[in-house]
Amino acid sequence: MSFFSSRRERRLWIALLIVLAGIYATLGQTPAIVAALGTDIIESAEANLVFALLILLVVIPIFFVDKRLARLELAVGIGILAVFLLAWLRLGSWEERTHLFEYALVAALVHEALLERRDNGRRVPVPTLLALLISLFLGLLDESIQYLLPNRVFDPIDVAFYSLAATIIIGARWVVRLLWRWLESRRRRG
Repeated sequence: MSFFSSRRERRLWIALLIVLAGIYATLGQTPAIVAALGTDIIESAEANLVFALLILLVVIPIFFVDKRLARLELAVGIGILAVFLLAWLRLGSWEERTHLFEYALVAALVHEALLERRDNGRRVPVPTLLALLISLFLGLLDESIQYLLPNRVFDPIDVAFYSLAATIIIGARWVVRLLWRWLESRRRRG
């Protein structure tokens, strides 16, 4: 018996490990990256728009892969993404924005992997809550690693950003999943 319930679950966990490796490998490098790119580019509306579109290209497949969507589901999904992007644009610094994106992606991958596992018959108690807890733990791990690095500190505000990102994306995914179930039950009845 394989540890993973499906190839898709395995791919999701591998994707999570790759994302975490990228996040953890670049800890402490943000000031150098900002200096190399230049603050004018990072703060420009065009760069923010490009980055927002990249977020959509990464997050949408995680939300909707392997699903037939009704118009209402698409509208709700786009609305949730719009709210997320507006929250992202309102943040003051590039680093805060990347935290929001990074941990939304981490949380979405964890949540989707746990749901895939549960949907394939494996025992996963309260996958939404478990995904949130795992995501928060990974954010705490991020800050704990930074505490050990020179010129970095454990920042509780960053932990709050990680928590906000995980809560928004997992809550949104939970709402979309409830909507999907409701629509499926209506389709079967009607």
